[in-house]
Amino acid sequence: MQNVPEQAAPTRRLVAAGVIRRSADRTLTVRVTEAGVTGTIRKGVRR
Repeated sequence: MQNVPEQAAPTRRLVAAGVIRRSADRTLTVRVTEAGVTGTIRKGVRR
């Protein structure tokens, strides 16, 4: 058997997070990244 050096686990980090919220008359979309925050509000679509 060979001695294999232990490797540190890779660092994990959040790249982006987002939310989509729908109501009867509009859809709100928000996205957050390291670069900043973007979002849209659009008229709702009937289903």
